[in-house]
Amino acid sequence: MIPIRYKRWLLALLLAVISAAALPVASDDDAGYHTVTGPCDFEFPRDHGAHPGFRTEWWYYTGNLRAADGARFGFQLTFFRHQLRPADDRRQWPQPASSWRTEQIFLAHAALTDIGAGRHYQAEDIARGVLDLAGVETRAQDVRVFLRDWEAVIGPRGHALAMTGAEFGFDLHLAPAKDPVAHGDRGYSRKGTDPARASCYYSFTRLKTSGTLRLMGRRFEVEGLSWMDHEYSTAPLEPGIRGWSWFSLQFDNGMELMLFLLNLKAGGYHPASSGTLVAPDGTTTAVTSDHIQAEALRQWKSPHSGGEYPVAWHLRVSAPDLDLRITTTVDDQEMIAAQSAGVTYWEGSVTAQGRLEGQEVKGRGYMELTGQVQAMDERL
Repeated sequence: MIPIRYKRWLLALLLAVISAAALPVASDDDAGYHTVTGPCDFEFPRDHGAHPGFRTEWWYYTGNLRAADGARFGFQLTFFRHQLRPADDRRQWPQPASSWRTEQIFLAHAALTDIGAGRHYQAEDIARGVLDLAGVETRAQDVRVFLRDWEAVIGPRGHALAMTGAEFGFDLHLAPAKDPVAHGDRGYSRKGTDPARASCYYSFTRLKTSGTLRLMGRRFEVEGLSWMDHEYSTAPLEPGIRGWSWFSLQFDNGMELMLFLLNLKAGGYHPASSGTLVAPDGTTTAVTSDHIQAEALRQWKSPHSGGEYPVAWHLRVSAPDLDLRITTTVDDQEMIAAQSAGVTYWEGSVTAQGRLEGQEVKGRGYMELTGQVQAMDERL
């Protein structure tokens, strides 16, 4: 018997296969796509919306929440947009015309970690951006990113997330405590040596969160803190980069840290690895690779994929002054790809403690680890 949590995934995959004839032939050629080569100079709310013409884009939410009875949870909800072919390229469209025809494919990942029970639940769905199956709507007062009945709505009073799956679901309201933070040079976030190997990248680093979680028939009223990333790009990963280790941390002194390490296949980290430290008043300090020292303290081997993930870290930064120990709340928070468009990676809740600019700090956040099961040759 097929477990119920897989039925939704299989149905989505079946729909994609049945309608495959309406897709253009995908190409590795970047000609015709937009590229990121300098500061992005975001304008909001416009840039909360989609950026067609760039090959890949994502809206990414994570958070750590506590229920009234003290139970702790981590959650993830991510929407991916992938453009298969430049919009003005009609050379390989099949005939006759089809209402399924589109350049845009959407994939959504959701996860919930029951920290006390040590259990991690996941779901995903896929749809093409047509017939109200999935898409991005820029409306008068807000932006709505959706895939069927999963959605993120970004408006003047905050963000609203809704997701329903067979095992879990949530309805959450996220109120920004700070303005969006543009990483790198006014949003221009380098991901390699060539200037075009980059993305436009901003974050809401402290979102006060409240709402409802549903898990295996139980309902929890929760509150806590969340993080939102929005990123878009065309450039593939630079040859020699296997994947990345990404951290988003929220500290009890009102500061936040985003940091990513681009992992080289030969070992070590690419010089484009970087981060941003956000002060309580929202001002930022850039973290560059020449000031970063990162040591993996413990590995966890997945019984599902065989991948080995570094789930505990000692992170030191000389400018600004950071010395942190980061560890997972639950080892098994691996996201197993159930569909052909997916990739297996680790995404989960973590805790951090140490010293930050001379002060003792504690915090919580999320960590993403890629390239342990297969090299991330996919596009950003």
